[in-house]
Amino acid sequence: MHDMGRGHPECPERLAAIQDRLIAAGLWDFLLHVDAPAAHLEQLLRVHDADHIDRLAVVVPARGYAHLDADTAVNPYSLRAAYHAAGAGIAGVDLVMNGRAHNAFCAVRPPGHHAEHDKAMGFCLFNNVAVAVAHAIAEHGLQRVAIVDFDVHHGNGTEDIFCQNEQVLMVGMFQHPFYPYSGDVPRGANMLNTPLPRGTTGLQFRDAVLEHWLPALDAWAPELIVISAGFDAHLEDEMSSMGLIEADYAWVTREIMKVAERHAQGRIVSMLEGGYDLSALGRSVAAHIKELGEF
Repeated sequence: MHDMGRGHPECPERLAAIQDRLIAAGLWDFLLHVDAPAAHLEQLLRVHDADHIDRLAVVVPARGYAHLDADTAVNPYSLRAAYHAAGAGIAGVDLVMNGRAHNAFCAVRPPGHHAEHDKAMGFCLFNNVAVAVAHAIAEHGLQRVAIVDFDVHHGNGTEDIFCQNEQVLMVGMFQHPFYPYSGDVPRGANMLNTPLPRGTTGLQFRDAVLEHWLPALDAWAPELIVISAGFDAHLEDEMSSMGLIEADYAWVTREIMKVAERHAQGRIVSMLEGGYDLSALGRSVAAHIKELGEF
């Protein structure tokens, strides 16, 4: 019920497209389905300012829409959706850390990786991945968590929250220059940003992962990997100008899983970020989940 108006690309149909594709691919019935709980205030406060949370509560309208910026709007149901989106990552962490699942994919809206510690932006209200990582550290005692972000846009919010954090390594690729026009100069030694030019192909993406991400991840030896899984670098997605296809998302998922097996007992929590061409999104998420589930 969270929508941002007619024609907005971050629309409710995104999750329907994913479900439809998982059913068509024969995967849906083989998955453990878990309803996302709402995140608690104290869990959000680990990564967000109290003023930011209060501002969101005030701005949500009783009817219609309220705009936070040119791209980001809320309706009466948006804040509830955001609490549950953040709660999905927490539940996913608990599932894998307690051994109830080998890994988890959180099909959530709104996305999160643009939300900074004190600001909503870029379709994002709370930083879902950051909330999950902070929960893993605070409640499960992890000392080394890795974030992998392959959304076509730089995860500026995640970098804002965790730059200089000695318990977190973030590796990310993104089209540059492109919204939010950041990331080319990392804000901390724990931020391995890989800007890629428009027109980047899947082969060039794979080369960057092999050259930059995988050595850094192995050196870090993470105890848990959390993925900002954006699928908007797809060749068919008009929100960007890159050339990835489903096979590239399947490949990078396998490579991340190999790192997780070597260092993190296989534990991965993946959270949906971007991806706005509905057909490409559904196919790409299905390829991602097929690898995560080792089907």
